[in-house]
Amino acid sequence: FGSLPTTDLSVTGMHCEKCVARVKDALEAIDGVTAAEVSLDSNSAKVTGDVDAAAMIAAIEALGFGASIA
Repeated sequence: FGSLPTTDLSVTGMHCEKCVARVKDALEAIDGVTAAEVSLDSNSAKVTGDVDAAAMIAAIEALGFGASIA
């Protein structure tokens, strides 16, 4: 089995663990995402799954946060 690709994103605007949970939930709701790790300390997200980065960025921006490929 081939491993799924991972995408590292920079996320701006998160202030608390509730923000982290919202971003994680939004990323995991995208079809094709198998896992998402979001870190408040590093303002980042690591997403596993075969998904277009633009879809991930759009999901994060829809919550009012900033996002870009790290």
